[in-house]
Amino acid sequence: MSEKAPAGRSAAIRCLTSIDSGIAFVERQILAISVMLMAINTVANVIARIGFSSSLFFAEEFNQFLIVLVTFVGASTAARYGRHIRMSAITDVLPERPRKVMMTIIAIVTAALLFALMVFSINYLLSLYQSNRLTPSLRLPVYIIYSFVPLGLFLTAIQYVFAAAANILSPGVYLSYTVKDVESDGQSTM
Repeated sequence: MSEKAPAGRSAAIRCLTSIDSGIAFVERQILAISVMLMAINTVANVIARIGFSSSLFFAEEFNQFLIVLVTFVGASTAARYGRHIRMSAITDVLPERPRKVMMTIIAIVTAALLFALMVFSINYLLSLYQSNRLTPSLRLPVYIIYSFVPLGLFLTAIQYVFAAAANILSPGVYLSYTVKDVESDGQSTM
């Protein structure tokens, strides 16, 4: 019976790792393309302004949309690598077992909060959809642009679920699914 538990844990970890790898690949593509588009758009706008004395009419609006996309998809990437701001004064002084429990609870509560915010943002998107609002320059439906908000919240919540799973299924204390807290290895974080 004790032999089956580690096998089950390793199967769960392999499954989570596969899902996380797929999400990470998609996020990298979205972030890379978005940053390249922002750079191209900004350079083209500068060239138009200097060379033709006229800015591109859509440049600022387009960059604003890309910033929303990069912010909310990037939040998930930051959570994956344990790069979010955290208050660790209490957890840093705890022994490993209580620290692990606390990090698990924090990850679960954060995921629940992000899922709740995702629901609120979906409701807001539905109201934008019903209002038929269009963006001023590009004349795109506003709800399409802000659909990245619930997507990013969902992806970030998933990262916190994975962090909780890592703390439950694996030895040591994890800040995220892939990042072990260095305090759990006996090293200082300072």
